[in-house]
Amino acid sequence: MKIGIDIDDTTFLTVKAMLKYADIYEEEISGVPTNRDSFGLIKDRFYLKELYGWNDEIKYSFFRKYYKNVLEECTMIPNANNVISKLKEEGDTIHFITARLMDIDGCDTERITKESLKLFKIPYDSLNLHISDKLKFFKEHEIDICIEDSYETCSQLSDIGIHSILMTTKMNEQIDAGKITRVNSWNEIYEEIQKIKRNKMTLF
Repeated sequence: MKIGIDIDDTTFLTVKAMLKYADIYEEEISGVPTNRDSFGLIKDRFYLKELYGWNDEIKYSFFRKYYKNVLEECTMIPNANNVISKLKEEGDTIHFITARLMDIDGCDTERITKESLKLFKIPYDSLNLHISDKLKFFKEHEIDICIEDSYETCSQLSDIGIHSILMTTKMNEQIDAGKITRVNSWNEIYEEIQKIKRNKMTLF
């Protein structure tokens, strides 16, 4: 099967690195020491605006200064490499599909992402960066399964018949996932994919 996987906060824990540098930047622009435990305060994907009160201009100024640092310091979510390797061994193809920014001066997003995947020994068949319309991408490339931390993306894909698995994060844990399969680990992701495969086999 063709499996489409998000990167940030699905494969790599990006939010912790983002908050570390957001605290640093907030202190730089406000002059007020910022060292709060903001991880537990995250409610949705607009957490930079919500936690720090930043407008788009400040947010992108932050990205220009620290996005490279954030990407380089992302750590892998436990067992992602083992599960993805096992799926590859079983004949599935792995397609990373991410909205990671590509237009930040001094930040080679593609190189950093490839180096991270290599460092953690995560195999893949394609790496697709700065994909703003994932619904269109999944349809055009006939991806069978989506693994994401965005409820909105999972819901859109589920509506057109693409199996969607939602990785639980601070940003989506309070959302009623409804018909979307919610998981808390990569081991659970593997189990759900096996269920999808078994259900597909019973149809033939």
